[in-house]
Amino acid sequence: MPAVTIRNLSEEARRALKIRAAQNNRSTEAEMRAILEEAARPQGRVLLGARLQDIGRKHDITRADIEALEAVRDRRPAEPMTFE
Repeated sequence: MPAVTIRNLSEEARRALKIRAAQNNRSTEAEMRAILEEAARPQGRVLLGARLQDIGRKHDITRADIEALEAVRDRRPAEPMTFE
């Protein structure tokens, strides 16, 4: 797992983190990890795979439908757009 160094953290912030960690029965390092995880990957975020699965269920798309689309899909690369 990669390591992260945080420089120039105020003494006040360090103390607050230490208190918060104690309230959550965690080490200060574990508390910082939890804070960063929540900030980077908040609960309730939209997950693309789950959203696509919901759309498929809503419209009754079956495996046979997907296979039929794959059979007729044009696999040639798309031509790049021009702005002229």
